[in-house]
Amino acid sequence: MSQQNQTNPWLRWGKRLLTALFFILVPVLLFMLVKNLEWSEVVQALKSYSPLMLAGCVAITATSFLLFSSYDLLGRAYTGHRLPARQILPLTFVCYAFNLNLSSWVGAIALRYRLYSRLGLGVATVTRILTFSLITNWLGYMILAGGVFSLRLVRLPEQWEIGATALQAIGIGLLLVAATYLLACRFATRRSWSWRDHEVTLPSLKLALAQAGMSMCNWSLSSLLVFLLLPKGVDYPTVLGIMLVSSIAGVVTHIPAGLGVLEAVFIAMLQDQVPKGAVLAALIGYRAIYLLLPLLVAVVVYLVLEKRAKKLRQKSERAGRLESEGA
Repeated sequence: MSQQNQTNPWLRWGKRLLTALFFILVPVLLFMLVKNLEWSEVVQALKSYSPLMLAGCVAITATSFLLFSSYDLLGRAYTGHRLPARQILPLTFVCYAFNLNLSSWVGAIALRYRLYSRLGLGVATVTRILTFSLITNWLGYMILAGGVFSLRLVRLPEQWEIGATALQAIGIGLLLVAATYLLACRFATRRSWSWRDHEVTLPSLKLALAQAGMSMCNWSLSSLLVFLLLPKGVDYPTVLGIMLVSSIAGVVTHIPAGLGVLEAVFIAMLQDQVPKGAVLAALIGYRAIYLLLPLLVAVVVYLVLEKRAKKLRQKSERAGRLESEGA
């Protein structure tokens, strides 16, 4: 018996074990998320907004997640695989909805590998898609945050250890990193590098600019949603800057215990402009519309994808048996 035949049973049982663990992990994380939510606060916050406002916020959320899902369409152009958009878009929507709510290990990594592999893509291709989508997301952040921070458009609270000059330096550094990536995509003569059996290839400048544009629009949309939910008197550039700061606040500042990073940053930076209750209501509405609503839809879509994949696998197994019998 060959070594391949000997290892196949172990690989088969290993995959079954990982699948079982995955189906245990996801419900547990979902239960913990639901259990820790104050649903009365969510309902009260949503009731304080008009139906037209909520409809606009849902439209913004839908547009944002369409952009999220389209990151992997760029990934298809980058890797050259041939899965149709009708399979990529729902798959990536599920991944990002789970990612934003349950961590990147579940959404960005585990779900992506599972769902893409069931559509026939190899691990190396999925890894390249994942890497490309991560670069897409943070490239837009670096350009937006770099511009906002370097121009000192955000005023930090005095009690924070990081000051305006340090934040400006961070902004300049982010712009330099983004510029280096774009220039490399345009002018680098060496396009590929190998690292630990993984090959990294620079995309074309056209593809890199599409990455930057889509990601910048997406970061701007999530900030726009919070801006609409806040009371009048706060301008959009301020909200955009606070959203960008909150993404790195856990690293560069000391956030008071008992508050989420997003809530702590918004309250600290808007304490002289908006009452604390209004800020919390806006952020509860943001979490309900931008995080929880897509997650609820994603759970349904995920179950549909799993059912469809099971049917395709059974069809493939039947075809394999018929072919073997015919032989």
